[in-house]
Amino acid sequence: MKILSCLALLVLAFSLSAQTPEPVPLAHGTVPGEPHHHLKIENEYVRVYYVEVPPHDQTQLHQHGHDYIFVSLGPADVVNAVPDEPEVHLVLKDGETHFTRGGFAHVARNLSDAPFRNVTIEFLHPQDDLRNLCKSVAQGDLGVCNRSDTGPGGYVEEPWFETKELRIDFLQLRRNARFVQRVPAGCLYVVLDESRMQDETGKPAVGLRPGDVFWVPAATILHLRNIAPTASRYLLLTFKSTQQTRVEHSDQRLAHWRTQN
Repeated sequence: MKILSCLALLVLAFSLSAQTPEPVPLAHGTVPGEPHHHLKIENEYVRVYYVEVPPHDQTQLHQHGHDYIFVSLGPADVVNAVPDEPEVHLVLKDGETHFTRGGFAHVARNLSDAPFRNVTIEFLHPQDDLRNLCKSVAQGDLGVCNRSDTGPGGYVEEPWFETKELRIDFLQLRRNARFVQRVPAGCLYVVLDESRMQDETGKPAVGLRPGDVFWVPAATILHLRNIAPTASRYLLLTFKSTQQTRVEHSDQRLAHWRTQN
């Protein structure tokens, strides 16, 4: 009887072990990670992943060790499954953006007939003083929304979210619109539409697709012009300077384009 009881306990232990596998990490440095998360940019501020989950498929159980946001590329119907917690069903719109605290593991399950695509941005520093502005990116009320619209032929800039370290802005460039940005400590661009972007007049244009990302280094004045036939949308994650930074021109601008291929 004692032998049977011991065998039953061993079977139960093996069963529980099989049901809760160890989470895999996300790729970083030379360390490989969860195969649906493709590392695109890694620096002192962020790790940026292009994520694609086929229809009716799911990621492996993977660990998020840092605070992060994700930006949905197209509509999505997914389940967020955290071990030992109720599953959460999410119906997302194109461009929908959410902030999440790190320190947990989960599986993302795609319920749709279309691929689930997003850009996931892990912040390598803890994010404090969270403040929604024009959009509910984190839990909490909306704050002051100072939206700018320069009119036909111009651009729309809308602050969505802010922390002590960074601010997230939505930018829509109308056809032929020009945009100049002074970057104090680095800025990540996330592309939401098919577009063609020119850094300065006379330079070759760059074709961009949803999910493309590029990093603008510190102390840069960035000049952009949308030469696509339609408006194009971007999310800008601008990191704040901790001290007065001398802004100067940089020859590295479009050398920092990074794409999902």
